[in-house]
Amino acid sequence: MGSIAEPALETNDNKPPGIRFVEHVKKSPISYKTHQAIVLIVTFFAYFSYHATRKTTSIVKSALDPQSPDVDLKSSFSWRRAYAHKPLEKTSNSWILGAGWAPFNGSDGTVMLGELDVAFLFVYAMGMYFSGHVGDRMDLRIFLTIGMVGTGLFTALFGVGYWANVHIFYFYLIVQMLAGLFQSTGWPSVVAVVGNWFGKKKRGLIMGIWNAHTSLGNITGSVVASILLKYGWGWSMVVPGLGIAFVGLVLFFFLPVSPEAVGVSIDDDVAADDDDKMPSPKKFGEEITEPLLIMKSDDKDAVGFLRAWRIPGVAPFALCLFFAKLVAYTFLYWLPFYISHTVIEGRYLSNAEAGNLSTLFDVGGVVGGILAGHISDRLDARAITAASFMYCSIPALYFYRSYGHVSMTMNIILMLITGMFVNGPYALITTAVSADLGTHSSLKGNKRALATVTAIIDGTGSIGAAIGPLLTGYISAKSWSAVFTMLMGAALIAGLLLTRLVVAEVAAKIQGSRTQEVCRPRPPVMEV
Repeated sequence: MGSIAEPALETNDNKPPGIRFVEHVKKSPISYKTHQAIVLIVTFFAYFSYHATRKTTSIVKSALDPQSPDVDLKSSFSWRRAYAHKPLEKTSNSWILGAGWAPFNGSDGTVMLGELDVAFLFVYAMGMYFSGHVGDRMDLRIFLTIGMVGTGLFTALFGVGYWANVHIFYFYLIVQMLAGLFQSTGWPSVVAVVGNWFGKKKRGLIMGIWNAHTSLGNITGSVVASILLKYGWGWSMVVPGLGIAFVGLVLFFFLPVSPEAVGVSIDDDVAADDDDKMPSPKKFGEEITEPLLIMKSDDKDAVGFLRAWRIPGVAPFALCLFFAKLVAYTFLYWLPFYISHTVIEGRYLSNAEAGNLSTLFDVGGVVGGILAGHISDRLDARAITAASFMYCSIPALYFYRSYGHVSMTMNIILMLITGMFVNGPYALITTAVSADLGTHSSLKGNKRALATVTAIIDGTGSIGAAIGPLLTGYISAKSWSAVFTMLMGAALIAGLLLTRLVVAEVAAKIQGSRTQEVCRPRPPVMEV
């Protein structure tokens, strides 16, 4: 069998410099599978570094305002405190962190730190739409490099305020907003690149495993920032900032954006092993989705923002992610606080214990993302899988609220289960679903919509990510049970928003089974 896609007429100058150098040393072209491996590794560490830099500010806040008073559980508290990730009591190592940093160590320091987070999240969400639009109109390798270097610059610039003795609030506010803008370049771009190289059949499982970079980046960012904090909080920002800039340069030299960009075709062994790259249309909702890798559309214009919204499935999944991320980010911002104020086995956990315990929610999320991706691949049903996980998260949330306090073992088990069902559909929608919809058949082979579609879906979800913790701050002042009721309601709405797509997928499955039954050969009839 020959190649199923003719290589584009590319010059060697279009290849990343690192790829050209490796091929020069080898004196032979790099294989298709090797290119796929490079794509997965480079994009994994790229978004890993995005999240590592994003997490550092929550660690640095304990140095900017370490003198937080104890909080009475019966007193009302502000949503801004939730965003600030403030410690609720004086820690034993406060002497290392110093007396804080003006203007954040004043009476309204917590409010200011909360405003930094709110500004970051909303600029990030709005920037996502802009970034997807631009990403489909320029070389994603260049665009990602600019985004990563810019993120590194403004993350480090925040830390430079330590040595420059900057005590102006608006300096840190503007730097955080610009960091959020450059951070928004990451997700639409890396999903578009990975989508360019992997067909639909195995995309869910591959992206589910690949999506672990989010949790690993969060954990690494926290560890690195915490270790460096004792040398001065500026180092906790500058070192991760330099790290993402370095990874951005590596990406510039080695990332092949698409098969066409490096002039490769699917060779015999890949075509034989990966039958998902053969022209076999798959049902997605009420439409047909073609495998991405056989499309050639470099000569077509990038898809506009409004047209991308009209692609079947984009609006339902984007709105679904709004509520899914509302639930997930409420846990991200509030879970350590909630755990530290919940009696488990007859005692309150310390802030450090609560923080360590809360990481298990991310562990469950990694498992959920992989499981959701694998199930959706096997069923060829993204909407059914996502909706099922959202519905299952409702009893999981109920049981965690009702029985998580019984024992540490029960809390751990229920937290893992909750993280799995909450983050599973979130990971699936932001990865495989976005890549599927970005290559929808209604685009007639035009794949220059991947970044725009991904940006629409995740940008809409990011608005929910900002609103969820905001609402939780107000509601939790009255009742934590009301907070969990809100989260269960959001999960229910997220599942219901996919009802039309679920019905279409079920109908397609029934029709497919009937077709197979009709086409099945009947055994010969024996003559008597």
